Amino acid sequence: MEVLVNNKLYAVQHGTTIAALLQFIQLSAQKGIAVAVNNQVVPRNSWDDQPLQPSDNITIIRATQGG
Repeated sequence: MEVLVNNKLYAVQHGTTIAALLQFIQLSAQKGIAVAVNNQVVPRNSWDDQPLQPSDNITIIRATQGG
């Protein structure tokens, strides 16, 4: 199945969770990340349990320092 991550198309297996997706795109170890699926923010403690659906639109935001 395909999902859109920050406007880039990825092919993932059915049942892939948010945590597995982040590991696949090598962002799982980073701190300061927020994830929204179809414009709904998903709490970090749900990433291991929430499977993605075909055509989901995922937005990943990374916090940065500065002012």
